Amino acid sequence: MAILSKIREKTFALILIIGLALFSFVIGDAFNNNGGGAKVNTIGEVNGEDISREEFANLVEAYKANTGSSSNTQAMNYAWNQMVSDKIYNDQLEKAGVVVGEEDVWNSIISLPFFNQNPQFQNEGGLFDAERAKEYIANMKDDAIGAAPGTAPYNAWQNWLRTEADIRQNLKRTAYNNLVGAGLSASLKEGENDYSFNNNKVTSKFVYVPYTSIADSLIVITDAEKNAYIKENAKKYQVEASRDINYVSFNVVASEEDKNAIKETVASFIEDDENYGIKGLKNSTNAQEFLDESKSDLPNDTSFKFQNATPAVIADDIFNGKEGDVFGPYEHNGFFKISKINAFKQMPDSVKSRHIIIPFAGTNRSTSTLTKEAAKKKADSVYNLVRRSSTKFAEVADEINTDGTKGKGGDIGWVTKAQAFSPNFDIDFAEYLFNNKKGTVKVVETKFGFHVIKIDDQTTYQKAVQLTTLAREITPSEQTESEFYLEAETFASDIANGDDVYTLVKDKGYVLAPAIGLKILDEYVPGIGGNQRPIVNWTFNSETSVGDVRRFDVERGYVVAVLAAKTPKGLVPAANVITEIRPILVNRKKAELIADKMNGSTLEEIASSAGTNVRTAASVTLASPTISGVGAEPSIVGAMMGAKEGEVHNNIAGAKGVFAIQVTSVEEAPALPNYDVARTRIQNSLKLRTNQIFNSLKSAYEIEDYRGETY
Repeated sequence: MAILSKIREKTFALILIIGLALFSFVIGDAFNNNGGGAKVNTIGEVNGEDISREEFANLVEAYKANTGSSSNTQAMNYAWNQMVSDKIYNDQLEKAGVVVGEEDVWNSIISLPFFNQNPQFQNEGGLFDAERAKEYIANMKDDAIGAAPGTAPYNAWQNWLRTEADIRQNLKRTAYNNLVGAGLSASLKEGENDYSFNNNKVTSKFVYVPYTSIADSLIVITDAEKNAYIKENAKKYQVEASRDINYVSFNVVASEEDKNAIKETVASFIEDDENYGIKGLKNSTNAQEFLDESKSDLPNDTSFKFQNATPAVIADDIFNGKEGDVFGPYEHNGFFKISKINAFKQMPDSVKSRHIIIPFAGTNRSTSTLTKEAAKKKADSVYNLVRRSSTKFAEVADEINTDGTKGKGGDIGWVTKAQAFSPNFDIDFAEYLFNNKKGTVKVVETKFGFHVIKIDDQTTYQKAVQLTTLAREITPSEQTESEFYLEAETFASDIANGDDVYTLVKDKGYVLAPAIGLKILDEYVPGIGGNQRPIVNWTFNSETSVGDVRRFDVERGYVVAVLAAKTPKGLVPAANVITEIRPILVNRKKAELIADKMNGSTLEEIASSAGTNVRTAASVTLASPTISGVGAEPSIVGAMMGAKEGEVHNNIAGAKGVFAIQVTSVEEAPALPNYDVARTRIQNSLKLRTNQIFNSLKSAYEIEDYRGETY
């Protein structure tokens, strides 16, 4: 099951493309004939304009290749958002008569330092030659034709396409935002008004009856009122279609009998097998050959480890042992293992270093157009220039580097051995740092390009050990898996035959877990490891009804899921947001009840009828809309600012209660020589809202998303 899960993850890009092709082929006639549902070759629409399935699939694949660690959903969401925003910006720019052409993109590219300063694109006089650059790009495209994904030519071309696309997208956004920003200005009079409105001080008498004066238990909120409120605020309470499930996990684990059998098998590899003439670990002289013949479940680890990185169960024995000693079998991290001491070595725990990086086309996170040969030649030249001078090293690093060490003289800082040999660190870089002495400078090739690395400092050397370790994963036997399968299948069958799921769970001692609000494109179900698209797809299948049950194979065993609820696209059910809307509706009703007893034409009459007193709020400002003895009340302070002196305003609902107010005086803020600061603040605030501008644009478009019908 674990293997199948990994295969599913690794082949997503292939499945995506094949799935799109099959989907189009199989149902093409149906869509073409009846005119309903998603179009054959589109993954969505923006105002009726198609978003190409093929372009979408290519962008998903490119994003996953570039990031290397994104999930399928992240890649699809990135591609979708990118293509939707492209359509919207293209439409807006077309309406405005603004065109971002290929020449604009090219001019932006050749203005980038990494491009126009590349020696490959310079003529004999050291000046940028556009024709050389165009020829290089054309050759890169030719090399990529027919190249397999993951190869250097393929990666180089995909990186280039991504760079072009990003630049084009940025140009569109910038052009549109600049266009809109030109109209987002503020006058000095607006600055003056804003300054006065926020800094004028008002003193007002008021009557205040808090909502807490009426017990919540006296207020009844009907379902009709809840639904009416949601309809009043329909834009806020729109939701995607979702599904709720309850599920029971059957995690298949090895029995004690299984574990004992695995332990005995591992122990059998310590001594020689005389029947087959195979050397055991104790007498083996070739670690890799031994592990291959014994079919170890973990690869040969030739690194040296400190005692704290050695399995605790044998660490003390190993560091008190000698070369050739064998330990185990012992259980560690889900495996039974035997280990042999190959060698001891003194190593530093941490290394401080700096580097200069020269990437080339096809290396990770690189948009470089240098060939590998040209990059190596440049790295060697840099090495000869900086190897004897720390000052020169720092100067060149700040000039060349484009990563986080730029401006720091290439300083990487201290790296512990554990960090260096973790999956997040490049192994070639790590090997160099911990196998060379302080002061060493060398050119090292990694997956990021060529580095000129200088070791600045090292901590005190400690004893480390190199082991040969044979490992067998502790996995359940076929018999154990069959028993779990039968248990899960029986549970699902009992529910399907009408037994109550809650009664069954209680009787069998199972744990029933909920997964609420699954969306149509989700790939993970909370509490269940791995990609669970099959479960999500099942919940959204038109033939699956509430109460239906199904067993699924998952990475760790089986899951039996029951569809608990379906929420259609549209307004959210009141029950889902009751904790949010009930206090609002309760206070609304309380405000009506309070208003009935706040009668009179003067504050004194109103206070008398409400059984309270007239109070005073002195020198209140909108910049700090707090009323003494009440708390923050921005809407009430706003009402005070807008009221005329002497006028009585009754039944104003605030955040904490109902008010009647009467402004007694207004103290205007001191006049300023000019209001340019206030005007500039307003203008800058408007121009920083580019994200809001796009969201506003997006809400005005009709966007159809068909992804859920394919994946």
